[in-house]
Amino acid sequence: MSQAFESQSFNLNVNGVDYPVNVEMDRNLLSVIRTEIGLTGTKEGCDDCECGACMVLLDGQPVNSCSYLAVQAQGRAITTIEGVMTGDEMHPLQRNILEEGGVQCGFCTPGMILSAHALLERNAAPSEEEVRIGLSGNLCRCTGYTKIVAAVQRTAVELRS
Repeated sequence: MSQAFESQSFNLNVNGVDYPVNVEMDRNLLSVIRTEIGLTGTKEGCDDCECGACMVLLDGQPVNSCSYLAVQAQGRAITTIEGVMTGDEMHPLQRNILEEGGVQCGFCTPGMILSAHALLERNAAPSEEEVRIGLSGNLCRCTGYTKIVAAVQRTAVELRS
């Protein structure tokens, strides 16, 4: 028999907007972002913190939202892939990954971009090894990572210029 969890009302700050939610205490951040808030760019992959498809930034740090309780995110700044763009303009990471051919099925792309974004925020000139380490929490079954790593390094150069 499953245990019923108490609901709680609180606000989640997602991409700079406060969203009032009323959810059960055991709900993960991924499900709340997708169903209550309606932002579907964050994907559910393995549901076990292995693939990175559910990656969001929490106060600028990559977090697997499938294993993070929504209630724990109260008072924190959550950034999803939708929050990386400026208006209708893609972030240079998004543009460069597309231009380098680093996207095939696209399922891993939001998590890759958010992990790379966090890396570039803390290291403006990462080496190839540092990029690979920064993306190590994200699995891609299509590309082999080479073009994604090249796109991240290209973006680092552009952002420093």
